[in-house]
Amino acid sequence: MASEKRDFDEFLEKFRRHRELMTEELHKVIVGQDAVIEQILSAIFTGGHCLLVGVPGLAKTLVVSTIARILDVQFKRIQFTPDLMPSDITGTNVLDESDSGRREFRFVQGPVFTNILLADEINRTPPKTQAALLQSMQEREVTAGQQTFDLPEPFFVIATQNPIEQEGTYPLPEAQLDRFMFNIKVDYPKLEEEEQILTSTTSGERPEVRKVLSAKAILYLQKQINQIEVGPLTVGYVARLVRATRPVDGSAPKFIRDLVDWGAGPRAGQYLIHGARAIAAMDGRPAVSFEDIRRVAIPVLRHRISPNFQAQAEGLSTDDIIMRLVEEIPEPNVPKYE
Repeated sequence: MASEKRDFDEFLEKFRRHRELMTEELHKVIVGQDAVIEQILSAIFTGGHCLLVGVPGLAKTLVVSTIARILDVQFKRIQFTPDLMPSDITGTNVLDESDSGRREFRFVQGPVFTNILLADEINRTPPKTQAALLQSMQEREVTAGQQTFDLPEPFFVIATQNPIEQEGTYPLPEAQLDRFMFNIKVDYPKLEEEEQILTSTTSGERPEVRKVLSAKAILYLQKQINQIEVGPLTVGYVARLVRATRPVDGSAPKFIRDLVDWGAGPRAGQYLIHGARAIAAMDGRPAVSFEDIRRVAIPVLRHRISPNFQAQAEGLSTDDIIMRLVEEIPEPNVPKYE
């Protein structure tokens, strides 16, 4: 038992160093955006998908491509456009003729067969094509005709979306939004960060980054993170927090019933725990705290709560509602032992 604890402590220390090394390599290219980087790494270490939302020019694509450069994994990018077809993502069956004259169909894999898939401007393609990612994101497999093909492991979808451009876009359906672990808001840089961006990007030099983790190492870390302890009190706190987002639930605060049309489902609670585990592991801690849950509450719940017209009329965003909810749902009383 003591040796297992020692091994796990060593794993946590190694994990923390890996996180620091990855962040250090990312910051050779990316200025600031610490919260964005932390949330993307949390999703990668727990096998989740991310939706990056931000106006053009905030390095959303650069963040993802740089992460792919520091990980020794396959990376592919799809530019979503109105004329993109589902087969352009998943692949298609082609008719081959052998030397003997025999004809048979052969499946040609699409770009979804990779480790990290960047779905750039995912809301620029119609729902029929957006839905091509549903099976890939949930089951990690692709069905073509009567055959089903497993995707490589690990597999992550990191999608980008522009929140200000509405013409020629197709909002993602709620069912697909729910497949994303995090909805990550990429905001404008601070003044000193913007000055640093201008200096570094106009010098003509491209920083070199080194690879930190292999696909095999990522799978190992994902498995080990599940050993991070999540106590019954923490599980109860997560359940109460998620249930309180639903206006039909008796435990929901009055402001939720007044301002929200519908709330989060059970998958939100799963992702709150997964995200909190990743945060604890990256900090080198063996157990999840209530603070870890609060730290991931906004990116997990942001796309799972629908504010109604009254909330919009009062100028309240989903983030405002979540922050108020987190403040109003009390932490369980942890028993103290003398």
